[in-house]
Order: sequence, then C-alpha cells, then structure tokens
Amino acid sequence: MPRPEHPKIYHIVHVDRLASIAADRYLFSDRVISEREGAGTTIGMGRIKRRRLSLPIACQPGLHVGECVPFYWCPRSVMLFLIHRDNDPDLTYHGGQQPILHLEADLLRTIEWAEQHAKRWAFTLSNAGSFYVENRCDLRQLNEINWDAVSARKWSGRGVPAAVKEGKQAEFLIEDCFPWQLVERIGVHSNAVANRVDQALTAIAHRPLIEVRTDWYYLD
Repeated sequence: MPRPEHPKIYHIVHVDRLASIAADRYLFSDRVISEREGAGTTIGMGRIKRRRLSLPIACQPGLHVGECVPFYWCPRSVMLFLIHRDNDPDLTYHGGQQPILHLEADLLRTIEWAEQHAKRWAFTLSNAGSFYVENRCDLRQLNEINWDAVSARKWSGRGVPAAVKEGKQAEFLIEDCFPWQLVERIGVHSNAVANRVDQALTAIAHRPLIEVRTDWYYLD
C-alpha cells in the first residue's frame, strides 16, 4: 500500500482532559506535563513514559521522545487495544476505551506549523518507546512506513507476522507542544461521549468536527 496522499495523524486522550487542552490551546509533551500541574486522567503507562523521556531521537540530536507530543498514523491503535483489554500489568488506567477520544490532524499542516515555530519533528517506523526504533526526519522517507501494517485491522495472532504489529505502532513526534487549532476532527465512541465533548468546548473558539466513529474502536 502506498503512503496516503494526505496523511492524517491521531492522538488519543481521555475526555476529561479535553477542556484543559482546549483552554491551554495546546497539547503538551510528557516532559512539559511533568513540570506543570495537569488536569484529567492519564491513560499511558508510567514506566514507558519515563523511559521515553531519556530515549534519543537519532535524526534530531539532543531531542528525546518524551519531549515530543506523540501521534499514531491511524485510529484503533495497539495502545487503545491494551486499554480495551485492561490486562497489562503496566497499565494504571482501568476505565476502558469508551471515554477515549481520537484527535485527528493533518500531517502536512502540522509540519508547516512546526517549521514556522522552530519545533523539531520526526517519525518512527515502529513504537517510539522501543530501544531499537528507527526514526526519520525527511518527508521523502514516509514510504518507509509500513502503510499496510498501519491500516491493518488484524495486527497480531496466528498467521500475522510480528512486523505487522511493529509497523502498526509507528508514530509522528512534534517537539514540546501541538496547537489545538490544528485538531480537525474528534472521533468518539458514542453519542454520550460526543455530548461530553460538546459541553467541554462550549466556550472554546476552535471547535473541531465531532463524530461518533465506532470503527475507530474495538468491538470485542
């Protein structure tokens, strides 16, 4: 599968963090969040978040994974599956996938903003939290992402190569922060969550499209 003509990127977040993000007008990296008082539920794995703070991005010397806001290249990520199954010992969040939002943005608009504001960026070919991950800083190398794996609905189990799960976890990383104004769409699990999103954005000037997208979630 060739790379999409207009790639989209996705950040997952608990719905109770949305009001704070929109009011701040930015999503922040784990490094920034660790230095300020946050609001809402954290859904990541603490041990992995700490490791990412010290993992270097080879193509951006001096920058570490945890100093960037992370995005996946697709909804229905491996991380969302772990949240859905709730059987990983490193997972401290146990509230299920229903309150999790997908914030969708356009890759090229994001890179344009990053370069205008002197923010470094990179993308990985697998999980950015792995010690062996490969990263790239050149859009001409986007075809190195395993786009078949990214779009795969079945990414593990009998008959599925391990490379599919690895490729599914590829990430896009942007230094320090990501502007709320670039969020184009919010995918949610249900109408009830859509209503919570709508209420959280009542006083916010930028209101992305809110859509119930059950196909972005796991059904079993």
